Amino acid sequence: MNHDGNASQLRADGRTARTGVWFVGARGSVATTAVAGCAAVTAGLHAPTGMVTETPPFDGTGLPPLSSLVFGGHDITPHPLPKRAEHLTDAGVLPHGLAAAVDAELRAADAEIRPGGPLPDDPRGDEELVADLAADLTSFRVRNALARVVVVNVSSTEPLPGPDAVRLPSSSLYAAAAVRADCPYVNFTPSTGMRTPALTEAAAAAGLPHAGRDGKTGQTLLRAVLAPMFVQRALQVRAWSGTNLLGGGDGAALSDPGAAAAKNAGKERVLADTLGHTPQGEVHIDDVPVLGDWKTAWDHIAFEGFLGSRMILQTIWQGCDSALAAPLVLDLARLLARAHEAGLSGPLPELGFYFKDPDAGPSGLSEQFSALLSFADRLR
Repeated sequence: MNHDGNASQLRADGRTARTGVWFVGARGSVATTAVAGCAAVTAGLHAPTGMVTETPPFDGTGLPPLSSLVFGGHDITPHPLPKRAEHLTDAGVLPHGLAAAVDAELRAADAEIRPGGPLPDDPRGDEELVADLAADLTSFRVRNALARVVVVNVSSTEPLPGPDAVRLPSSSLYAAAAVRADCPYVNFTPSTGMRTPALTEAAAAAGLPHAGRDGKTGQTLLRAVLAPMFVQRALQVRAWSGTNLLGGGDGAALSDPGAAAAKNAGKERVLADTLGHTPQGEVHIDDVPVLGDWKTAWDHIAFEGFLGSRMILQTIWQGCDSALAAPLVLDLARLLARAHEAGLSGPLPELGFYFKDPDAGPSGLSEQFSALLSFADRLR
């Protein structure tokens, strides 16, 4: 398959139009892996493993080619992408030699990263901050002659705002900036993002598509497969408990009880929606810094069979979070860009395949995949 994707978007001069991908959290592990991976696939150094949009059902859908993507973003950390890629190589996330092979692409993306906010002691209020963030997006689009820019939130999870919050959460400030700069938006985190009535209405009024929230990369992906199995076989799930061990920035962020609660809400939703009730048990998240970008998730499922027979299913998922997330992020950026080009707007429940807490639609993975394929047909 051609790793540059599907049908090209063309400018008036006959050349392929370029699409911007603006990461919120642009120097984090997921964004770095996505930038390096896109460059590696485009150069033919690696296959597009994990990218659903590079499979046959998406041929002819008009998605922007991988080679047409231009990366930039916001971040509050000063560490450059090439250095971040070196750290990910040492951690076993990126294969040895890849960072050097795509150094030019990493440096080009890093040159397009701007300071985010609010910073410590930031004097700017919400309105001024949104205006500044939106100006960065507009400047990026104009400077690189981009057809459009898709904003993708891959920053650390923030606690859900309290009822007495006096200002918007950071993720919603970035979402507001995306709307103001006429950019489609993806929330790959459990943070609030676009999910406020005012922002949802503003996006609809602007004719912007958006999708979220919280990328489904591991434990919840497995739940979305197993929960429908119990329902289809008429087996009664009594309890479903889980434990996550993870490190890196995600582990540190989720050590905050408020952030962990935001994360777990999406994990529990698939069970409640699919089973029709919330079984006993909780998900516990433990920060183990030495694990870095790697995580282990255990699930313990107690269920009841014929004549009340009580049985147990246990699963172990071990994976690299950034390597699982990066291809999904690239998929979503391309899908949102094409949806915007096609004139679609508002939330896109057909992309629930990618999220723990989707905008709407079914919770089972098989049904979600069918909806995604129907969405691909809609884009043709």
